[in-house]
Parts: sequence; structure tokens; C-alpha cells
Amino acid sequence: MVQGVCFRMETRAEAQRLGVSGYVRNMPDGSVEAVAEGDPAAVESLIDWCRRGPPLARVRDVVVVEEEPTGREDGFRITY
Repeated sequence: MVQGVCFRMETRAEAQRLGVSGYVRNMPDGSVEAVAEGDPAAVESLIDWCRRGPPLARVRDVVVVEEEPTGREDGFRITY
């Protein structure tokens, strides 16, 4: 659950810093979904960052599902 901690904006900034493509969005249940692809080490760094989140966030759990990269993502964006 994230509200008012800029999780999506900060995730996008971290992904862009790492050169990772994909997107982040809020889900109807209050959770956040991020899809990321790129250099495996950079994606792993983004996952590690998501486990902490921005300074005001309290991350309880991160579920990682590995899938084949599609190559369709260009840049990292916030979707709604």
C-alpha cells in the first residue's frame, strides 16, 4: 500500500538512473506493480531499491516474477 510517498515517481527516477526500461503503476488493491527490463544487474538493483523504496515508504513485501523480456519497452514511465 502506498499513498503520498511518491513511490511511482521515485521508482521511475531510479529506473532511469539505472538505464532500465518498463513502467510502474498503482493497482486497484493499493499495491504497486513495476515491470522492468534491461541489463540483469541493473534490474536486480532496481528490485533491491524497491525493497526499500523512497524515504517515507514502508515496504512490506516485494514479489518478483521473472518473464522473458519483450523488448517493447522504451524508457521507463508511470502508467495509470
